[in-house]
Amino acid sequence: MTHTFPKNFLWGASISAHQTEGAYQADGKGLSVQDTRPRDNHDITDFTVAVDHYHRYKEDIRLLSELGLNIFRFSIAWTRIFPNGRGEINQAGIDHYNDVINECLKYNIQPYITLNHFDLPQALEDEGGWSVRSTVDAFKEYAQLLFETYGDRVKNWLTINEPNIMLLVDQKILGKSIPIQEKYQQFHHLMMAEKYAFKLCHELVSEGKIGPVPNISLVYPASSKPLDNQAALYFNSVRNWAYLDFSCFGRYNAVFKDYLNQKNVTIEFAEDDEKMMKSHFPDFVAMNFYTTVTVEKPTKKDGMSDGISDQQSEDIMEWGFYKGYTNPNLQKNEFNWTIDPDGLKTTLQTLYDRYHLPIIITENGLGARDELTADGKIHDAYRINYLEQHLTKCAEAIEAGVELIGYSPWSAIDLVSVHEGISKRYGFIYVDRDEQNEKELARYKKDSFYWYQQLIETNEMPS
Repeated sequence: MTHTFPKNFLWGASISAHQTEGAYQADGKGLSVQDTRPRDNHDITDFTVAVDHYHRYKEDIRLLSELGLNIFRFSIAWTRIFPNGRGEINQAGIDHYNDVINECLKYNIQPYITLNHFDLPQALEDEGGWSVRSTVDAFKEYAQLLFETYGDRVKNWLTINEPNIMLLVDQKILGKSIPIQEKYQQFHHLMMAEKYAFKLCHELVSEGKIGPVPNISLVYPASSKPLDNQAALYFNSVRNWAYLDFSCFGRYNAVFKDYLNQKNVTIEFAEDDEKMMKSHFPDFVAMNFYTTVTVEKPTKKDGMSDGISDQQSEDIMEWGFYKGYTNPNLQKNEFNWTIDPDGLKTTLQTLYDRYHLPIIITENGLGARDELTADGKIHDAYRINYLEQHLTKCAEAIEAGVELIGYSPWSAIDLVSVHEGISKRYGFIYVDRDEQNEKELARYKKDSFYWYQQLIETNEMPS
């Protein structure tokens, strides 16, 4: 069956600033937590050079225009704008993103800009980071400046990338473990910062639209046992719905509140928080999806790792509530992630049924060890297969009534994985460097580039 996408469907691709730009101290940029984070693995590259998108954005955007994109999701590095997180503005940073935005518009590519993608300024982290209320105030100052500076041209905004993953997988994303009381006070501050972003965008950007951008993975129970279903209920709430219920409904999810009560976590509210929560809402939901999650109810403390043989499940352990379980019905990729295109359709239907807002997928993709051939080719049929499976399910979800408005997979170009380096590649465009050698950082179009190009041109799945 041939699937045709809606006429105005948004075709894009995504990156983040710290994983692509490099130039980590160039032109007045301050240090972020990604520049200073502790590293267990010194055999992989860091973000100091990355793929040098900062200096090569014109070449990269020209290639994305050739690919046929009509949207480009990227983030702004907070420390290029405010090197210390607040206060003094770095004009060179302002100018750089003006140039990037204008370059996109030159090719009729609409920017979808993420305000913050895992790279909190280190100066704010030194003051307590998201654990302290003053970081919310700094974020408001930062967001307001971006809306005022770029809102005449940029109409679509995303708030804070994957706050749920930043907290649930803190060691991998931030290089440290956050105590549970502090973790969920951070949750509240992150969500309040998002609320202020909704408010400011709607006030300052004419015809501006903004949405949250969590990583959503529907949670399955490992069996039909009632306790496994309860485990799935709790982890769905802790992992997914707590964040979107706050964004879209202005409330704390009831199951999540019970989880916090049982863990003796008390959230401190500022005076106007309740009013802010219930007053400002998103225009759409941006969703990052890679796979689903399966959990079971743990029955013995010394068996918390039992049944886990995939990378994502190894971080899911909460005695008394849930533990990860590798779904035997799913295949895995070479980085030991499960693959579940049917789960994408179910996740889209579930999310739309809960929130009734337009959805755009802002990350979905396959990390793999691509190889550059002697004649400058990258034959990534495995990535084409992955994308084809998932886009087929996107089309089925649309046909089932889901208002899916766009697809912007991870990633536009190869970038540095947060904890697995440049060897784990996602892009449509290959960047010729390895973990230790930057080489010339030359760009090459992969087979998947031409496949996606044809899809965008025809608005139909290539046969």
